[in-house]
Amino acid sequence: MQITLLGAAGEVTGSAYLVQTAQARVLVDFGMFQGRTLAGSTNTVPRELTPAKLDAVVLTHAHLDHVGRLPLLAQRGYRGAVWGTPATLELARLILDDAARLQEQDAKRTNRHRARAGMPPVKPLFEAADVATIAAQFRPLAYGQDNPVAPGVTVRPYEAGHTLGSASLELRCADGARARTVVFSGDLGPRNAPILRDAACIATRADLVFLESTYGDRDHRSLADTVQEFRELVTHAAQHGGKILVPTFAVGRAQQILYHLSELFESRAVKPFPVFLDSPMAIEATRLYGKHPELFDDDMKRRALPSRFLKHLETVRTTVSAQESQALNRMAGPCLILAGAGMCNAGRIVHHLRHNLASPGTVVLIVGYQSPGSLGRRLLEGARNVQIFGDRIRVQATVRGLGGFSAHAGQTDLLDWFGCLASHKPRVVLTHGEDEKGRGPLAAKIAERFKLKAERPQFGEVITL
Repeated sequence: MQITLLGAAGEVTGSAYLVQTAQARVLVDFGMFQGRTLAGSTNTVPRELTPAKLDAVVLTHAHLDHVGRLPLLAQRGYRGAVWGTPATLELARLILDDAARLQEQDAKRTNRHRARAGMPPVKPLFEAADVATIAAQFRPLAYGQDNPVAPGVTVRPYEAGHTLGSASLELRCADGARARTVVFSGDLGPRNAPILRDAACIATRADLVFLESTYGDRDHRSLADTVQEFRELVTHAAQHGGKILVPTFAVGRAQQILYHLSELFESRAVKPFPVFLDSPMAIEATRLYGKHPELFDDDMKRRALPSRFLKHLETVRTTVSAQESQALNRMAGPCLILAGAGMCNAGRIVHHLRHNLASPGTVVLIVGYQSPGSLGRRLLEGARNVQIFGDRIRVQATVRGLGGFSAHAGQTDLLDWFGCLASHKPRVVLTHGEDEKGRGPLAAKIAERFKLKAERPQFGEVITL
């Protein structure tokens, strides 16, 4: 039995694992590499993978760095099933449709410049038709049940607590005369985060565990302290008529920020002010969250409202069209704008930053991971000037990073999750993390606590059982 790493090996994006047994070929995730040009050379179908020969594709969750290359499989002739929990499949369709739209727009813009230079046109990485083709192959997985997906391979999903529908996957594989069990953590959420249930403890006897390590070097600031700082920053800005910009991932982070605003308005610490959900994808994702209350934790079930997602959010407005979004730049504060993309590398937030970074009254709250080279990372690192759409923008806004809002487990939660599996002494492979800031420190902690050597393979390496 062999597993080939086709992404997220020594970096945080592009998750993809090709599982090969004597009977089957199963691909676990097929994510997009981010933090670089979307149509760059890395976002391809690797030579190690022949889509037409795959028996199944299985998804841990719907974020772009786990599903973003799926349409490429449709282009290359894959016609088998793509398995995921129902919420994952619904969100994946939403996210892929948005990615196709953005790439088609980028290609049109690029081709206008290329035409003037006498250069041939470029094509987007994939188009809406490719998304429709792969989405027609989606098939649901049930939590906590063994789901046959390929000859000799069953998959059991467990709650991962990362985003709506996210799952850790237990693959049971017939491999000749032996049965092998491989566990993929997927992306794990922090314990006691709002809205979703905590990641499940998996106590199976696994032969091999693939463990994410995005924040393997540290714990996040406590959620309580982060929420308190969030409340203070938002309250101060609102009382002084400032604009609050929150670059937000449409799936997960946007809904969590709405949750904390609901708490803030309920406390009456500040008079409710206009809040704009400025992302068609976040608007639809919020609707999908409301569609799946069975995935909520007990507190969220008490706070949820079908009509507007959460109680005490009467001032939330949605801006669907580009014209509505542009009008927000002419609007005076106080107001809070939630806009994508979460890494400030595309989307409406870039326009809001362009118009508002030079204002000392603006507050920018960075609430998620920022990949190296992204505009969000540069702002967090204290850049005083940034380039946006070719313009040099002086940064006079207050920029604060609130890492406690991360949807990823920190070091302690990662170790505790692995502790459920560690007593059986499985092989452990660390992926989905930078070597210095994720995999290296977590490997040292695993050696110290569990007396196990964690492997850290690179792209294209093969793990053999």
